Amino acid sequence: MRKFLLASISLLTVVTLLAACGPKPTEAPTEAPAELSVEDCPKPEVFCVGLVTDVGKIDDKSFNQSTWEGVKKAEAELGALVQYIETTDSKDYAKNIAQFADAGFDVIVTVGFALGEATQEAGRQYPDVKFIGVDQFQAPGSEVPNVVGLIFPEDQSGFLAGALAALMSESGKVGAVLGTDAVPPVWRFGEGYRAGAHYINPDIEVTTVYHNDVGFDKTFTDPEWGKTTALSMIDKGVDVIFGAGGKTGNGALLGCAERGVMAIGVDDDQYYTVPEAQKVLLTSAMKLLTPGTFELIKMAKEGNFPGGGNYVGAVGLAPYHEFEDKIPAEVKAKIEEIDQALKDGTLETGVPPAKPE
Repeated sequence: MRKFLLASISLLTVVTLLAACGPKPTEAPTEAPAELSVEDCPKPEVFCVGLVTDVGKIDDKSFNQSTWEGVKKAEAELGALVQYIETTDSKDYAKNIAQFADAGFDVIVTVGFALGEATQEAGRQYPDVKFIGVDQFQAPGSEVPNVVGLIFPEDQSGFLAGALAALMSESGKVGAVLGTDAVPPVWRFGEGYRAGAHYINPDIEVTTVYHNDVGFDKTFTDPEWGKTTALSMIDKGVDVIFGAGGKTGNGALLGCAERGVMAIGVDDDQYYTVPEAQKVLLTSAMKLLTPGTFELIKMAKEGNFPGGGNYVGAVGLAPYHEFEDKIPAEVKAKIEEIDQALKDGTLETGVPPAKPE
């Protein structure tokens, strides 16, 4: 019998800083305590956390990897047994989630907008399991008591990135290479970037390209397309490029590195995850996925899980690193001013929650 954890149904105060794998879950790269195994998960004293990716990879150096770091933090600080499954076919969402639920896992983290429906269905099927749906908005009237959506105001992070790009651009042309705009968070990043650039300079030329010409299995895992698209923009005079879309976006960063053009990363501080781009990386438009994921896992373990609603995580720009001394003081001050205005609500991005029909 899976152990029962008391579900706490509450609305979270908004924080505004912001597979088709084998039949068994894939072992995590980190080691759980030697005395524990999956067979121990149904025991009340054993805390188990599983993560299911969308069709992206756990080592994407961006979205999935940052979320996985939050799960691994639960292993290190909460003594959790942790594992993950990489989905390779969207038809396997339910099956992959069920592998963890049937094994007695306490918390299951599902990563990505596309898993939203499968996560809610699993929540209804397994009411004693806590589910964290990353980038999965729980709409009013459709909430499931043991499911919480970990969501972020990507438009604000993108807005800051766009403002910085416009302030640093010399050509008056900036660009963004993104995954599919069918995923609302990606669209909000891209349109936030456009809005931020135009906030600084209404006449700036902003080119945003979404990788909509392929399916979900390819849109975030196509670094070659990302690089080629970035190089094409550079050939047309674009001198700052925002790469947002897993490995596809990483390809854009590498294209910038090849040509010595300024770049902006996404989700995590990509100065550390894409070191090949360090010399050209201005900053990264971050969603603080690691702390957001860990905090919700911790709340589940402590018995105050905020199921039945959404937890809004923090966003912001990463440190400037090698550009710290290259970015003028007045530019830094302007970005700080915009950041504060977004936080206190005196400035809005104008980007709606989802792409209009």
